[in-house]
Amino acid sequence: MTAEPGTGKQAWPAPAKINLFLHITGRRADGYHDLQTLFQILGWGDVLRFTINDSGRVSRHCNIDSIPEATDICVRAARLLQRTCTVKSGAHIDLTKRIPTGAGLGGGSSDAATTLLVLNHLWGCGLAAQQLAELGLQLGADVPVFIHGHSAWAEGRGERLEAVELGQRHYVLVFPEFGISTAEVFRHPDLKRDSPPVEIQDTGLAAGDNDCESVARKLHPELAVIMQDLAQWGQPRMSGTGSTIFLEFADKMAANSAASELKCRYNVRAVEGVDRSPLLDSLSASGDSVV
Repeated sequence: MTAEPGTGKQAWPAPAKINLFLHITGRRADGYHDLQTLFQILGWGDVLRFTINDSGRVSRHCNIDSIPEATDICVRAARLLQRTCTVKSGAHIDLTKRIPTGAGLGGGSSDAATTLLVLNHLWGCGLAAQQLAELGLQLGADVPVFIHGHSAWAEGRGERLEAVELGQRHYVLVFPEFGISTAEVFRHPDLKRDSPPVEIQDTGLAAGDNDCESVARKLHPELAVIMQDLAQWGQPRMSGTGSTIFLEFADKMAANSAASELKCRYNVRAVEGVDRSPLLDSLSASGDSVV
């Protein structure tokens, strides 16, 4: 938890995630899909700051213009918590977006989770982490993993979570110049929806296949070209529904070296995979009993 220079406002992290693999095992009667995936939390992401007020209103400022305030998931999360706990106070949210939209890194879901966790603390709502996760599931399937804040094996819609120890890992994220709509991928008739379920011990907690990748390549054929090019540096894999591609490296030095080589071709970032969300550390430092 850090303060923005010159303002004193606390900066609360909203970390990104990657899916080390993603299998779709079926389609449910409610239209959602059953899946199995392995989430790793990253030590990098968006940053949020909150100012509590007596207005009862929720407002938001963002450093990019492409996310309308009225439909922002942070605003929706805050209002959901407000209604659930009959909170009379308001809040102004200052969102610094670093995670690209449509990147498959869970940026919106993480922003919602940070909003729920921090406002639960600042408003004194007193909800437990599981209660917040259930609220978060109303906003998006990936919100619960960010609420609990641990790398995890996930099943169901992504809400059945088992914390795992992946250890510190090192990646280079490659951001293509386009985003991919999650809804469009999951609506696509060619999406593979019948992967046989696997057992957690059979995966070795290693990166594997992503059932969304073939559809993403059909929607954006240039994705295949990028991945073929990146094969010179390792095994490129797509996170979630894309468009971000990640490469794993043995250590931080190797990741930084590859990022330096790739930055003349692509928008890239070297990041660390962690097992515990930095947000949990910030909340613990603030004395929040939820974590």
